[in-house]
Amino acid sequence: MDATAQRRELRQQLAERRRALTPQQRIAAAQGLRRSLEQLPEYLTDIRIAGYWACDGELPLNLVMAPLATRGQQFLLPLIGAGDDRSLRFAPWTSGEDVQPNRYGIPEPVAPREWLAPFQLDLVLVPLLAFDRRGHRLGYGGGYYDRSFSFLREQVRPTEPLLVGIGYDFQELPAIDAQPWDVALDYIATDRELIDCHATTKDGEARV
Repeated sequence: MDATAQRRELRQQLAERRRALTPQQRIAAAQGLRRSLEQLPEYLTDIRIAGYWACDGELPLNLVMAPLATRGQQFLLPLIGAGDDRSLRFAPWTSGEDVQPNRYGIPEPVAPREWLAPFQLDLVLVPLLAFDRRGHRLGYGGGYYDRSFSFLREQVRPTEPLLVGIGYDFQELPAIDAQPWDVALDYIATDRELIDCHATTKDGEARV
């Protein structure tokens, strides 16, 4: 089996495991995720925080979003480009505002009054299917996040926007082979812990 087929099969297996979670397990995971993110100072202070609309078993952000407005922070959802444009923009959204499905069936804000480019964000909560502790991420294969945040590859990390992968603890893999176009994560927040991807590895070598 070639690498592409292996990734496709792995994506399917992990997505099925997410979908099999019970509502009680999802609630507990959302509570754990909030505790993990509260260990990250930027989550408590950054103004423009982008997230995602949880679909297909993704770890829900409802408990993460709840305290933002009371702290004067702004939550934004991604908007995909039209046609072959595989870049993202981000529009402010609050609970209860209208959304409509995009061409992938993922809800987006309806007729947003404004939107921000990726470089204008402070912190981004990034969905994923798998991750390793070096900040490598297995996404959904569309390349939207890697393309949108490609400018970070030329910068000394961590910087703004801070990229924080969001996933269940069971989505961790020992290692993920990074592709040349991949943009690494700065942190990963799971339902059990906050992982600093810039910390040195056990043998003392820094992340590549």
